[in-house]
This record gives sequence, structure tokens and C-alpha cells, in this order.
Amino acid sequence: MSIYVNTGRLLARQVITRRRCTNALIHQCRTKTSTPMNTIIMFVPQQEAWIVERMGRFHRILEPGLNVLLPIMDKIKYVQSLKEIAIDVPKQSAITSDNVTLSIDGVLYLRIIDPYRASYGVEDPEFAITQLAQTTMRSELGKMSLDKVFRERESLNVSIVDSINKASEAWGIACLRYEIRDIRLPSRVHEAMQMQVEAERRKRAAILESEGRREADINIAEGKRQSRILASEADRQEQINKASGEAAAMLAVADARARGLQTLSKALQDLNGKNAASLTLAEQYISAFKHLAKTNNTLILPANTGDISSLVAQALSVYQTVSSQNIESQAMNANDFSLKSSTLNQSDGISDSKERKKLQTANVSKIDIE
Repeated sequence: MSIYVNTGRLLARQVITRRRCTNALIHQCRTKTSTPMNTIIMFVPQQEAWIVERMGRFHRILEPGLNVLLPIMDKIKYVQSLKEIAIDVPKQSAITSDNVTLSIDGVLYLRIIDPYRASYGVEDPEFAITQLAQTTMRSELGKMSLDKVFRERESLNVSIVDSINKASEAWGIACLRYEIRDIRLPSRVHEAMQMQVEAERRKRAAILESEGRREADINIAEGKRQSRILASEADRQEQINKASGEAAAMLAVADARARGLQTLSKALQDLNGKNAASLTLAEQYISAFKHLAKTNNTLILPANTGDISSLVAQALSVYQTVSSQNIESQAMNANDFSLKSSTLNQSDGISDSKERKKLQTANVSKIDIE
């Protein structure tokens, strides 16, 4: 078992050594091909910095524009671009805090801010910054769960940039931003997440559907409630209007009856009013018996129903009795006479009423006899 482990370690070291050698060769090739020759008069392009060595030691940095160099002694060793550079960060595997293996890559944007440090502080700035970005990415992903990686990708990018800037400050390189380009999950994890998303969608759909039904039921109940309230208000208003109309009608009838009684009382006070009232009362008495006799389910047993004259006499006696009682009450309430005269008038009135009753009885008996 230890033999296989040692063999794996040796192979990993060989791969790393080959990568370093390859990157160093690439860097040397870039340096050799991109380094201009000393032609004494040199024109440096804008946004570039040329590192000049004199007799193998750092001499100065050529600024953009016209520059003069000494032949043989001065040599342009490095050419650094001051523009923003985009570097692809290769795909790599990382493990989150909840033990999910991810395959992730990204893009790194950087700029050289100190050409001297970028030339003499690190062998290959691009390779160094790429490796630093990968290690920083793995370190930051190990602190986060899978859900947080997807939810807080922006904060993850900011954390990676801050970590890279702390380490690359000695190299004269500033990391401007880092963008995660692609995150790939294992197939099983991807299927589980897909099922989770589908379940969440179904849950939201069920919740929305139930809320819709609840809102519909509430609206229907509210509509029924409002309709019942309006119907009860309408019935109440109808009852109020009906009662108001009946009250107004009763007041009108009572007013008309009162006025009629006032008119009748004024008419009875005339000389011939009593005779007219007697005649009217007799006619109404006879008419009432006439209407009662038309019905088949009514049995009337008055005294002397076959004699009309006796009926008229009886009606007249009733009227005279009522009128005499009214005269007595008016005499008792009179305030113009003294107590003595009031007492005498009452006794006279009572005696007169008794005599009139006797006369009426005699007249009725006379009529009956006739």
C-alpha cells in the first residue's frame, strides 16, 4: 500500500516540476522574443514599462516616449505591460463545507502597478497569480456550503480578490476582480438539486393555488355578507317608509276626523242641528241593520226587529241621552257662574234630563203601541 502512495507522490511531483519548467521556458521565450534590442535611441510605447539593466544590474525604468541608452552597457531586460490583463483560471476541484465536490473555473483580471517588483519579485507573474487564485478559491469554497456558494457568488468573488491582493502586494500586481465562470456538480448532486427545485416549485404552486381559493372564498363570503347587509338595509328602509306612510295616513285621518267632529259640533249647536243629527243617526242605524241582515252566518236578535218605527225611536233616544250627557258635562265645567248657581243648574239639568227620558220613553211606547 505504501508503495502505491509513494508512487503517486512521485508522479505528482514530476507533473508539478514539468509544469514549472514549461512555464519557465514560456516565460523565457516571452522575454527573449518580446525584449527589444538596444538601438541607443529607443521609443517606448504608451502603457508599457521597460526595465533597463546596466552591466547586469538594475539601472532604471524607461517611461513612454523618447529614451537614450548607452550601447553595450545598457540592456532592456524586461518589458511589462501596464494594461489590465485577463487570465483564465483553469478548472479545478474544490470541496465545500458540506462535503460536496465542485468543479469550478473563473477569470482573473489584474494589472501591474510596480514594474520593478513584477520583474524581480516573482519569476512568472501570470503563473504565480493563477496558482494563487486557485488555492484561494479552494480555501474560500471550503468555508462555505453548497447553497451559500450559489446564493452568495458575488461575496465569494470579493473574498477571493481580497485574499489575492494581500499575497500579491509583494509582486507589484493588483487583482482588480475575479469572476466565477462555471460551476459543475456531480451528477447525483445535480439530480438531487433538480428534484429539490421541482419540489419547491410544486410547493409554491400548491401554496398559490390554496391562497387563490382562500381569496376566492373570502370574496364570495364578503359578497354574500354585503348583499345581506344591503337587503336588510333595504327592508329596514322599506319598513321605515311604510311605517312613516301609515303614521302620516293615520295623522291625516285623525286630523280629518277631528275637523269633521269640530264641524259637526258647530253644526249641532245650531237650532235645527239636533233634528238633522237625529235623522242622520236613524238612517245610519237602519243601514247598519240592513248590511248585517245580508250575511248568512250572522244571527241578529234585537227587540222588535219587525217594527221600523221602534228602531228609529230607539236610535233617537240613544242620541238624546248622549247629547244630554254632553250638556251636563259642559254645565259642570263652566267657570262663569258661582258654585251655587252651578249646583242649581246641574240639578235642573239632571231633572230636565230625567223628564226628557220619561218623555222619550213615553214617545217610544206610544210609537210601539201605534
